[in-house]
Amino acid sequence: MSGTSLDGLDMALCRFTGQGLSTNCELLHFDSVSFDESFKTSIRAVFAQENIHFPSLSTLNVQIARTHAAIILKTLQAWGIRPDEVDIIASHGQTVMHRPDRSGKLPHSTLQIGDGDHLAHLTGIITLSDFRQKHIAAGGEGAPIAMFGDYFLFTQAGEERILLNIGGIGNFTYLPANQDPKAILVTDTGPGNTLMDAWVRTHYPEKSFDEDAQIARSGKINTDFLSALLGLPFFKESFPKSTGPEYFNLERIEKLAPADITPADFLATLTRFTAESIALTIQHYTGLHQAHIYVSGGGARNPLMMEHLKNLMPGFTIQDSAVLGIESAAKEAVLFALLANETLMDPTPGAARRLGDSPWMTMGKISLPN
Repeated sequence: MSGTSLDGLDMALCRFTGQGLSTNCELLHFDSVSFDESFKTSIRAVFAQENIHFPSLSTLNVQIARTHAAIILKTLQAWGIRPDEVDIIASHGQTVMHRPDRSGKLPHSTLQIGDGDHLAHLTGIITLSDFRQKHIAAGGEGAPIAMFGDYFLFTQAGEERILLNIGGIGNFTYLPANQDPKAILVTDTGPGNTLMDAWVRTHYPEKSFDEDAQIARSGKINTDFLSALLGLPFFKESFPKSTGPEYFNLERIEKLAPADITPADFLATLTRFTAESIALTIQHYTGLHQAHIYVSGGGARNPLMMEHLKNLMPGFTIQDSAVLGIESAAKEAVLFALLANETLMDPTPGAARRLGDSPWMTMGKISLPN
């Protein structure tokens, strides 16, 4: 898994038995390998841009697959695992555009690159990739699709659970205590770390993110700026919905900021904005006033973000998702492994199945090594 934050490649080695609600997943190994700056720069040149150099996009589709393949093989060697011991690679790929269109004039679209055929051939391992397209084809937005793993691995009878992921974008899955699949709710909430990280990279070039929220803590929240951010049209659109850096980017939000705001105050406001957008979405969409929230993603390691969420939602118990048995940093990679397991093992796929508001189908294109 490589997310919109471009931190690196997350790799989870999983052993699955069963499928659906009978799924059992054992996490054998996990590691995350950072990308070098030149690789990240080449991705940012096309990532969420309206105008790009098209030959660069075409070349990146192969370069990303080659880079991921090299990292996978080196990591397997470090784990003492031969490639022929691995049945399947589940590759999310690198998102370069996510474009839901809720006007009804255009189809939803999304694009992840890092070609599965190259990955399969270079590693010698059957690869499932490009998971989001089937979701769109079936009427979804291609995101968020974590709800399948959340439901199959983490639902708990008698407990209202919310699985919150704060990556580049925030999203959550609500798992009802009665385990009714029709009552599951899933949606993006707005920005996760994408705006904060972009601001840090721009104004603190020696840093890639606000470690331990040190910069944000040194600033003050600008209430007028915060109100303008929460007034963006995205927050008036009905649920469920998805979004990305195509919408939440510095060019858009800088137009809403006071001219004299300091970089630290800007970041303090962005941190609060992310927390408030999450809290408002959870409370409005689920209607809950108390539940157990399990947090994963980079935002789970932002102490100021966690403080804001706990203050905004005093009736909720908020914990790191690692207490559920899978370390929070590994969760997204594990969830795509689960999607691959479902595609290979699900005996009853059908166009009419749904998890809550989301179409429920098998996802992922299959690439053979030879």
